[in-house]
Amino acid sequence: MAAKSEDGSAPGMPLPWSRPQRRREQPALSRDQIVAEALALLASDGIEALSMRKLAARLNAGATSLYTHVANKDELLALVVDEVFGTLPRPEAEGSEDPKVWREKVMECAESMRAAIMHHPWMVSVIGDVGMIYLGPNWMRLSESMLAVMETAGFKLGEANVAMSAVMGYTIGAACVEASWVTALARSGQDEQEWMDQLVPAVIEATKEFPRLHRLYTTEVPDEVAEGRDGSFTLGVNVILDGIEANLDARRQD
Repeated sequence: MAAKSEDGSAPGMPLPWSRPQRRREQPALSRDQIVAEALALLASDGIEALSMRKLAARLNAGATSLYTHVANKDELLALVVDEVFGTLPRPEAEGSEDPKVWREKVMECAESMRAAIMHHPWMVSVIGDVGMIYLGPNWMRLSESMLAVMETAGFKLGEANVAMSAVMGYTIGAACVEASWVTALARSGQDEQEWMDQLVPAVIEATKEFPRLHRLYTTEVPDEVAEGRDGSFTLGVNVILDGIEANLDARRQD
């Protein structure tokens, strides 16, 4: 059994979710209040506006009082991101013996993750920088549920983890690129569809010397850009799931 420190906590890197909550303010200020207000600030003003001082002002508290609940801004962001993860539905393992069912459950999980990132585009600049986010309790609950689905489908635990990581890695990467694109357009004041309608003819002209790219942009660009993004994402996840399912089928035949 691992030794514990004088305050009763396990040794090693302290995680924001396990940090003892202290109540010194009158009225009391809780970690949940801080996280909720930080999420509201991010939603209204974006990641650039988030600071411990500004957050404290919105809570009618001193900036130093926040540090009795969170060690720094990175720890705060880890808590906020995990709060978003807590809104995602967690799949049930029941019925996942059926290939159609487990694929549907994984797809639903991927779609909900994409939707969360699109709804909270500030996450784009956080996910890659705050390493603790994958140690949060809500992310762990989601991961546990995903692993249960994959194990029930017939994957060994290690294989299930690799498969889940492949799907989530693609999902987070694709959603971050997509959210960045949509956010940049919104800041410019341009309509996405109108911008694409103006861009595509220029791209077609620029790709004349590159036959495959030229054919791609003249035959494969959807008329409705938002529907095209949805379709591309779904196709990408299905390509990954096809490979995962083929791997499982091959192992069953060995």
